[in-house]
Amino acid sequence: MDAFNLLKADHRKVEELFEELESADGKAKLRVFEQIKTELDLHTHIEETIFYPALEKPKQTHELTLEAYEEHDVVKKLLQELSRAKTPTEEWEAKAKVLQENVEHHVEEEENELFKKASSALSTEEIETLGEQMESEKERQQRGASKKSSGKKSAKKSASKTKSASTGQKRARASKKGASKSSSKSSGSKGSRSKKSAKKSRR
Repeated sequence: MDAFNLLKADHRKVEELFEELESADGKAKLRVFEQIKTELDLHTHIEETIFYPALEKPKQTHELTLEAYEEHDVVKKLLQELSRAKTPTEEWEAKAKVLQENVEHHVEEEENELFKKASSALSTEEIETLGEQMESEKERQQRGASKKSSGKKSAKKSASKTKSASTGQKRARASKKGASKSSSKSSGSKGSRSKKSAKKSRR
């Protein structure tokens, strides 16, 4: 897959998610937003580490590439602000719309201007190589993300196991204490009875 087709596929996926966001309600909005954030984080990462550095040098793509970096910064700030929310308020929805508009503008500039100039600045082989590099980096990042999420789940499970084990130990200790108390009480009562019988026999 060449670099342009890979990035265009990402663009279409994010567009679909923004459509889902508009039709979603309540907490579902936040879930769709998390998907958008994941996709955009990954997309901006592969562009900034592989694609843009290759386009900074050629004169015809230099200025557009610097502009693209700036647009990414705006998107990242909006993503951070939106990710803090626990409920999608009216203010949150307005900010999500601003994010969508920024992304759409960025995509339009990239596909209609940057990609066209990049296709003339780079050879077909270079475009293919960039696409392969971005694809492998994307897969690497996704594997890392899935490992992190599975690690968190296992940590939660082990934490709940240790909690249940500690509560079990506490209960066991409590029952032992109760047993020892009851046994000391019963032995005490036996002793008092024997003393009473001894007094009777003396009389």
